[in-house]
Amino acid sequence: MNKTLISGLLCAGLLSACASSNPDLKYEFKSDSPKPKSSLEVPPDLSAPVQQDRYPIPQVNTGSTSQATTTPAATSAAAAPAVPASAAVERAGTQRWVSIPGKSPAEVWPLLKAFWLDNGFVIQNEEADIGYMETDWAENRAKLGATTVRGLLETVGLGSVFSTPERDKFRIRIEKTANGTDVFFSHRGMYEIYINEKKEDTRWQPRPTDPEIEAVFLSRFLVRLGADEATAAKAVRQEQAANTARARLVKGGIELDDSYDRAWRRVGLVLEHNGLAITDRDRTLGAYFVKPGNDDVQKANAQSSGGMFSKLAFWKDSKPGDNASVPNLRVQLTRQGDQQVRVELRTADNAVVTDKGLEALLQQMVNELK
Repeated sequence: MNKTLISGLLCAGLLSACASSNPDLKYEFKSDSPKPKSSLEVPPDLSAPVQQDRYPIPQVNTGSTSQATTTPAATSAAAAPAVPASAAVERAGTQRWVSIPGKSPAEVWPLLKAFWLDNGFVIQNEEADIGYMETDWAENRAKLGATTVRGLLETVGLGSVFSTPERDKFRIRIEKTANGTDVFFSHRGMYEIYINEKKEDTRWQPRPTDPEIEAVFLSRFLVRLGADEATAAKAVRQEQAANTARARLVKGGIELDDSYDRAWRRVGLVLEHNGLAITDRDRTLGAYFVKPGNDDVQKANAQSSGGMFSKLAFWKDSKPGDNASVPNLRVQLTRQGDQQVRVELRTADNAVVTDKGLEALLQQMVNELK
């Protein structure tokens, strides 16, 4: 097959993909890591075998709702418990998360694992005791063109030759609430650039969080929970009334005009969007404990001259990529009334942080919380 024919096929595929009006069709991921072997599927009237999770897998109800997903490459990666189609999307400005009433984190956990595996991702890290899950980096293969074109290239042995200069991953956090469980998806992205004129060497650099891709996967997850595709897409994308929850910088922190419960959810998402991994949290005390994410994006950021975290005195003595040497930063939320919360950055033992470099982090948090 000559280069001209290959180029023609790729162009046709790209035009086909771009012409689609459905944003969901723009995302078809494949992880850079090998996919784990699928576990044995469990008949609906039996309990799933206990695996390595610290959350036990509950029994599967024979009257389970549909768990169809919109991803083209969906597979039955793992058995998961039935979840009623009463999940809803909650919003605060541009931030969104899924609220699942009547289900505990232990019941939602295995369903989340199956969901991400079915969507082409591999689970890289999971901490079930704190409700944290992280996927490996994956490539959006849909950007290479239509599925039929890629299939033809795979047939002639050229599928692995083509790749995109972008990778994506997700951090997933679940929290127990008074009514059930909240699920948060946080996107991270990076892209590859040439670092010399001869285009011989490249480096991976962080790219901004993509709200659209978060919306697409929240919609897919709602479908997995039993919603039909149209209802899920509308719930995630519908416009919200003017947001009255305002945020502003004040001496020593942020003042957020919002209820404590909503502020807690929103601050958690903002921290993850800014490249911080939540290592622990205590909602009663109003404390998140965070540190820079130990992943390739953070390493690239720390090694570059523009890396925000690499310039902070609070983290300057730690080794890039070695989270064991990185101290926790405490993000403290304090009620100031029914509709106001103060957010402050402190050390893990609750002492005031004097690092002026953290003002940049506070400003970025305010920008997203507005």
